[in-house]
Amino acid sequence: MNQLKKGSKKLLNAWAFYDWANSVYTLTITSSIFPIFYSALFLSEIKMVQAFGFEFKSTALITFVTAFTFLLVAFMSPILSGIADYVGNKKNFLKFFCYVGSIGCIGLYWFDITPEKIHLSLLFYFMGLIGYWGSLVFYNSYLPDIAFPEQQDGISAKGFSMGYIGSVVLLLLNLAMVMFPHWFGFDISIPETIRETGTESEINFAMDAAKDAASFKAMKVSFITVGIWWALFSQYSFYFLPKGTSTGHKVTAAIVFNGLKELRLVWGELKQNLRLKRYLYAFFVFSMAVQTIMLVAVYFGEEEIAWEDGKAKTIGLIGSILLIQLVAVIGAFLTSRASSRFGNIKTLIVINFIWMGLCFYAYFMITPVQFYIAAAIVGLVMGGIQSLARSTYSKFLPETEETTSYFSFYDVAEKIGIVIGMVIFATIDQITGTMRNAILFLFVFFLTGIVLLYRVPKNNQGIN
Repeated sequence: MNQLKKGSKKLLNAWAFYDWANSVYTLTITSSIFPIFYSALFLSEIKMVQAFGFEFKSTALITFVTAFTFLLVAFMSPILSGIADYVGNKKNFLKFFCYVGSIGCIGLYWFDITPEKIHLSLLFYFMGLIGYWGSLVFYNSYLPDIAFPEQQDGISAKGFSMGYIGSVVLLLLNLAMVMFPHWFGFDISIPETIRETGTESEINFAMDAAKDAASFKAMKVSFITVGIWWALFSQYSFYFLPKGTSTGHKVTAAIVFNGLKELRLVWGELKQNLRLKRYLYAFFVFSMAVQTIMLVAVYFGEEEIAWEDGKAKTIGLIGSILLIQLVAVIGAFLTSRASSRFGNIKTLIVINFIWMGLCFYAYFMITPVQFYIAAAIVGLVMGGIQSLARSTYSKFLPETEETTSYFSFYDVAEKIGIVIGMVIFATIDQITGTMRNAILFLFVFFLTGIVLLYRVPKNNQGIN
């Protein structure tokens, strides 16, 4: 087929549709069903697992693996994006990471914590995570290729909206599978002998056990639906997105490390821009805490909250994720209004104070209602701090300079921050045996972020 022209409606929609395809990963695997499934694998109160020659607390292990993946993505992204631009085949890179992630999600169906299977299981988890974040590198880099500057904000927002809708649609389907497995053909029958000879309590117990087993199987099938959804709906984007202009260049060692060289140059330029440098310090500190909380929230809710039973836990945790998603949209709008009235830096300082209070609140919360309240507040400040942090950074950039390398630096700084935050969180969780101490410690990062934000120099454009 003929390549679509830059800025054409069909090309823009094809690009945005990849959000519909891949956003199901973050909602089902990262945020809701997989954390519940992972915790359900551990039957005892003390949730320990053997891996890599050590004994880990279950939540600490998954946090360490997540941190390692982000570290790999942080160093890999500038290298791979530089190679893709140089040889002109970014679509192939996008496809590769999409399929790696999709296969990883499908492989989670066989996830098992037994010593002989735990490493393969974690490999599938790793594949899903690196596939998602690796594909985003190339997906985001397409934006200036397919849209003119005046179109980019609008189509980017459309992609976000499509991703939100698509992920919620599949999550609701998966939630129905988990809560009502018999609707989808999962077996909830009990042995005939128990039905005929058992007491009423024995029959009820057997029925509950059968439903729990069916729900557990439905969770595993939901991972397959994520992988298929991701790979299947991506085909529309792959069909219309340009492959890239083939340069015929061979990849050399100089090209491989060109991306890292550019990041080093940006760091050198930052030293000449005091406002941007100090803001980046603040962002690095508070972002590591925000991203850590977002990545471990469901694990915390599963382990530390006193749910009535397994069914209530599943409904409550997934419901809280949907609540966060809904409230985040409102939070982003309110934050935008506040920043236009009071300035970006002052608004960020207030939001960091709220996050700081949340760390204290989370340390003491026990009941599901308290968890729902925390989820609502997280939603309000989550949507706001992410959008405002990035837009503030863009406002501080030099007006006449090429900004691509600056945003690459920003993305790498964010991911390294995630690594540090999650390693610290997992270490405290592993040593103390509770996630409460770990989440309370994140208070220090928000406090430090506030102090660093106060040190960002003012200017005359109303940003502060």
